[in-house]
Amino acid sequence: MFRKMRRFKQQISEEECLEILRQEPRGVLSVMGDDGYPYGIPLNHWYSDEDGKLYFHGARAGHRIDAVQACDKVSYCVWDSGYRREGEWALNIRSVIVFGRMRSVTDEEKVREICTKLTLKFTDDRAYLEQELKKDLSRTLCLELEPEYMTGKLVNES
Repeated sequence: MFRKMRRFKQQISEEECLEILRQEPRGVLSVMGDDGYPYGIPLNHWYSDEDGKLYFHGARAGHRIDAVQACDKVSYCVWDSGYRREGEWALNIRSVIVFGRMRSVTDEEKVREICTKLTLKFTDDRAYLEQELKKDLSRTLCLELEPEYMTGKLVNES
């Protein structure tokens, strides 16, 4: 069903893919948008080791939500900041693409957990976290991406 990586020598391990998902704060979610056009949107995410799913939060309405309701099949691409080998100009970047199905999270406790984990990726300011939860939690929609296939690779930009 899913294509194997053509340049398999560049493929990274599943553990490296998971490391990228855990550590990197953002990626691009791609959905089937209006009139058959792909729609990609930068988002921040939280990867849960507990259930192996990716979680997102945002507004309850908009292009992304309409697209997911029309077709729950999505892909999500995340990449690291890269590194240079000594004496080389080219950047080496690891990236991962997750293919899967996305759905809304309806459990209120899970929504609170997702919003908390996402905020803690960016700040450890508990007062700010509590203020945001109090102000916006009831207006927030959380989405979960259940992976069906994942692949990653290391690319040298030379």
